[in-house]
Amino acid sequence: MSLILRVALVVASVCVFFFVMKKIRRAQLNIDDSIYWIFFATLILVVSIFPQIAIWASELLDIQSPANFVFLFISFMIVIKLFQVSIDCSVQKHRLNHLVQKLALLNYEQEQINKEKEKEQTLIEK
Repeated sequence: MSLILRVALVVASVCVFFFVMKKIRRAQLNIDDSIYWIFFATLILVVSIFPQIAIWASELLDIQSPANFVFLFISFMIVIKLFQVSIDCSVQKHRLNHLVQKLALLNYEQEQINKEKEKEQTLIEK
């Protein structure tokens, strides 16, 4: 793995770490998501500081170069996060549909109550 790639990975890891910390301080990132990104940045940092890990893993998986393993690893981690976000999005859509249906029923019930009150009011006036 080249020195330029290692330096780039270290810089990227440190940037991700500080960006996540900034978002946590501003309450713009959930703790669950921040743990994932800190873990991800730490793994990339470890692989960039100790390239023997990438060399060993690339030989184990029969990947041509350690740099290819690093890019494959990063892609895999991002796909995992994307899958998690997709699941969260599906859950939120389900909750939103449930809330919209509940609100529609409450509005319908309120309209029915208002109609009954209007009928009673017109009967009392007569």
